[in-house]
Amino acid sequence: MTHVEDELTSQPECWARAASEAPRFAEVLPVPGERVAIVGCGTSYFMAQAAAALRECAGQGETDAFAASEFPHGRRYDRVVALTRSGTTTEVLDLLVRLKGGTRTTAITADPGTPVRKAADELAVLDFADERSVVQTRFATTALTLLRAHLGLHPGTAVPDARTALAEPLPEGLVECGQFTFLGSGWTVGLASEAGLKMREAALAWAEAYPAMEYRHGPISVSTRGTATWMLGDPPEGLAEQVGGTGALWIAGALDPLAELVRVHRLAVAVAASRGLNPDRPRHLTRSVILAP
Repeated sequence: MTHVEDELTSQPECWARAASEAPRFAEVLPVPGERVAIVGCGTSYFMAQAAAALRECAGQGETDAFAASEFPHGRRYDRVVALTRSGTTTEVLDLLVRLKGGTRTTAITADPGTPVRKAADELAVLDFADERSVVQTRFATTALTLLRAHLGLHPGTAVPDARTALAEPLPEGLVECGQFTFLGSGWTVGLASEAGLKMREAALAWAEAYPAMEYRHGPISVSTRGTATWMLGDPPEGLAEQVGGTGALWIAGALDPLAELVRVHRLAVAVAASRGLNPDRPRHLTRSVILAP
């Protein structure tokens, strides 16, 4: 079993623990009414997008998401939350250091024994969800689970659905597809982007991601026989029929959207195996991006 496989199968237990421990992190996470920015890089950026959409839609305050390298320093926030599995990512650390003393910062990390401890004002440590793999799975989904639970939005179905996502076989013909499109709406747009990233990282697959309504404005042209379109969350009316008309395989997300992402993790590993690739050794990638000064 690869590190990725081992770590993705542990997600239900990690989510349950994160949800149960959310109250003890309340003092370092955003409170209702704060103006908040959530930042990250790569997978963490997509989780930031999902968390920001959830918080703002819940009426808890204006919330933006940025890649750490694209943070708008001309804007004022009450708090910046940084997602960083390793605690060593250069862009995240540079941002936290620059904000020191001016904006309150919280880092959600798996490893407190790294430079992020000094860079951030406060930490929420999810060391039980740390990973050996380059490709993130359980840390990212566990961090988002923590934020969902903190917002009171962690549904009781999420953990059982994650177990279902691990147990049920993947749809027939999906592994053989040559192109994958992932769609989301609202907070699941970030999940769709993460799904596409997983397929590219682990399986070198042609994968794209879009807001569901935007898919009709051009991207649907890539859908045809031998491709798949996967909806994370509820699809717009008529979209499944439109995709069916292209000849593409339509995958409706029947589980909690975060659990659907677990199914995508499994797909990425399966496609990698079918192509003779090792998902623990993704091309040109390292576990943390550390830029030379």
